[in-house]
Formats: sequence, structure tokens, C-alpha cells
Amino acid sequence: MKGKRVFLLGAFVFVIAALFAASLIICPVDASAKVYRMKIQSAYPRGDVSMELLEEFAKSADKRSNGQIKISVFADPELVPAEQLFEATQKGTLDMLHAVAAMWAGIVPVGEVEFGLPYAYNIPGDKDIVESGAIVRNFFFNTGFVDLLREEYAKHGLYWLDMHSYGKIFTLATKPIESCDDLQGKKFRVEGSWANYYDMLGARGTYISGMEAYMGLKLGTIDASQWDVSAITGLNWHEVAPYWLIGGQNDVVPGNILVNMKTWTELPDDLKKALMDAAEDYYNILLETYVEEMEKVYGLVSQGKVIKSVLDDECEKKHAAAAYKLWDEIAARDAAAAKGIQLIKEWRKTLK
Repeated sequence: MKGKRVFLLGAFVFVIAALFAASLIICPVDASAKVYRMKIQSAYPRGDVSMELLEEFAKSADKRSNGQIKISVFADPELVPAEQLFEATQKGTLDMLHAVAAMWAGIVPVGEVEFGLPYAYNIPGDKDIVESGAIVRNFFFNTGFVDLLREEYAKHGLYWLDMHSYGKIFTLATKPIESCDDLQGKKFRVEGSWANYYDMLGARGTYISGMEAYMGLKLGTIDASQWDVSAITGLNWHEVAPYWLIGGQNDVVPGNILVNMKTWTELPDDLKKALMDAAEDYYNILLETYVEEMEKVYGLVSQGKVIKSVLDDECEKKHAAAAYKLWDEIAARDAAAAKGIQLIKEWRKTLK
């Protein structure tokens, strides 16, 4: 009996081992199923719509990669100050950054053009933010502009992944601005070349962090500040600056996601595609959310908590003249910027 029990035990072990071996043959271990853990930081604080929705970008990347891409999302300044995002992503301290290119235009001059020179993304006709966003996205991907951007960022160890739209530029002011006389001497917190733009119009362009804008408006350190719809719906700037400047603005504010080049090149092709598709998903969900945010703004306008301040025709013409002069000045500084501006000029001829 003892021999029989030993035989049966041996037979049982053999069967289990055989089944295990068969499972390896049927379902081999996928050596390519490496998990890539990444960190992305936004240039914007918590409360900003685009920053908060980066969690959806991370979820989409996870899903599209079958769990192989795991992205941790951070806001300004949780890992590094916004001003250091570019360098931190170059060095690999961060794998990705989320921002507007104007922040790094001193390093990558075509970034000024990418962000949107004044009037560059001013779309003719009565288009909503989804239609306007699609028109500008078409410009990026179907005119060679993306190729130009990827070439320029690659020189700095970064891969330009995708663009997204923050909808319209929102400029909120502490007092009404309806004429160019009202602009004189006013301090505008803006990004990139928009500082030069307002300087040309008699105001004073300056930059402070978005984290500091509310208090700057409240204390009078600045008179107006530029952002997207989150200025109202997330950051509540209208509490201290209720006047919504209409005129002289762009209908689309493009942002970008940049990836450390080493991080990018190490990804297999299928995961590169997954990350790019996730970025496009982010573009779509961001605009869908901004449609809802705009409805909130219109509600606040009807309640008198946000007050439209519309530029007169004469001042609008002066804004346009200053913008086109600025285009020429920026084109003269850098060959890539000049090429980008020429692409915009040619594209704008096709707009109706």
C-alpha cells in the first residue's frame, strides 16, 4: 500500500508539472510586456482645467497600452517650478511636460509661433471652440508645421508629442478696457511675445506665475491677466478682475506635450502609437470639457459677475497692425520662426 501511495503521489506531481509546462507553451510569457512608468508635470496649478484633465490622458495611455504605460500626473510646482519644466524634461527628471511653448521661446524660438502670435489663430466667422480647435489642429498636422516643430525640439533632446487647445484666450481686467486710451500704462500679465504686443499698444506686458495672478490682480500689482477659461471657472480671477476683454485676442490657444527624447526612443513602436493616441484623446476631452466651462462663463455673464469689455473698432485695428508688425520682427530673429510664420500666412489665406 505504501508503494501504491508513493506511485500515486508521483503520478500526481507529474501531471501537475505537465499541465504547467503545457500552459507555458500555450500562453508564453510576453517578454515585451515591460511596464514603462512615467512622470508628467503641468505648468499650471491644481484648479486649472487642462491640468486636472491630464489624469484622463494618463488613463487613456494606460488603456491603449494594455497597462504598459503608467503615468503619474503632477501640477505646478509639485516637482519643479514651472520655469524649470523644460530643463527638467530635457534631463529626464521628468518624462514629459505639459505647457505652452511661449514659456520656452527664448530656447526654441519657433515656440512663439506655435503658441500663437497675436491674430495668428484668430478664426474668421462665428465658430465655436471645437470648430476653431479643429481648424488650428488641421494647420498643425497638414501643412508641415508639426515636422518643423519636431525638428526644432529634437535639437534640445525633446520629442514634440501633440498639441491641444485651451479654447479662447481669456484676458481679465480689474477695470473696463474699451478703447486704446484705456490700455495706456496698464500692466498685463501675459505669455511670450504678447508682452511685446501690449507694449506696442501703450500698455506694459509682464510675466508672473499663474499661481500669483489672483493676488496680483487683487493688490493692483497687475491690471489684467491672460489665461484660458480656467481663469474664471477654476481659478476665480473674476472675483478680483471681472472685466472680460473682447478683441485683439486669439480664438485658439495651443498647448503641447513634450517628451524626453530618451524616454520616447526607448518605447516600442506600438507604445509610441498608444501614447500619441492618448494625447489625441486628451485633445478631444479637453475641448469637450471647455464647452461645458464656457457655458458656466455665459451664466456668470448673465448674473453680472463677469462683464464683457469690448474693444472699439479703432482700437481693434491698432491691435491688428501691432500684431502683423510683431510677426515680421519675430520672423527676422530666427529661421525656423520665419518658416513657421510663412506657413501661417499661407494657411490663413485659405480660411473663410
